[in-house]
Amino acid sequence: MTTPTAIRTDFTRTEIVDTAAMDWIASPSGGVDRKPLDRIGGEVARATSLVRYAPGSDFPSHTHNGGEEFLVVEGIFSDQHGDYGPGTYVRNPVGTSHAPGSRDGCTILVKLWQFEEGDTAPVVIDTASAEWQAVGQGIERLHLHRYKSEKVAMLRFSDGGSLRLPEESGGVELYLLDGRLQVEGQSLSKGGWARLPAGMAVTLSAPGTATLYIKTGHLDRPVTGPDA
Repeated sequence: MTTPTAIRTDFTRTEIVDTAAMDWIASPSGGVDRKPLDRIGGEVARATSLVRYAPGSDFPSHTHNGGEEFLVVEGIFSDQHGDYGPGTYVRNPVGTSHAPGSRDGCTILVKLWQFEEGDTAPVVIDTASAEWQAVGQGIERLHLHRYKSEKVAMLRFSDGGSLRLPEESGGVELYLLDGRLQVEGQSLSKGGWARLPAGMAVTLSAPGTATLYIKTGHLDRPVTGPDA
């Protein structure tokens, strides 16, 4: 099976996906598979994907012409700069390069070609050891990155709770790492991914514990692929 070049390209629609129900699709590199969540373009694409490295697999050295952002979901991801364990958040700005792989296998959530012009800060954060801040009853947040209107964070619901994001949030995208979450009345379990358009108020609530990656403010501008 080949990866389609256009996946969930209407960014005015609400998209909620159970990634656990998706099949893995082989990439051009042996042992590296992916589950595409949204995509505009071929092998060079504006893309959001889950990527799985089998033990001992790698991907050829390459340059991030559109920038790369990823979160290690499981296992240990490695490149020539170091090893990144579960919960590590990384931003590789436009023009950087690496040769990624995994000795024992890993899964990452990766976003390509989604950097704002001028966003040049490299980021490496171990979210497992970083200091989280309380932002409400039973809710903690870990700030990961901010540039112009775009904000990236982790949220942790430890005792249920609810959080409302206003219409001015500029769009919401999230990936659920563990627990259960209600997103506008729809239920997500571990591995759930959601993308909600700009101009929409969004309520998140958890019946118990939940941990998620969340990005806001990035969907209120035109979305194009690398060939635009």
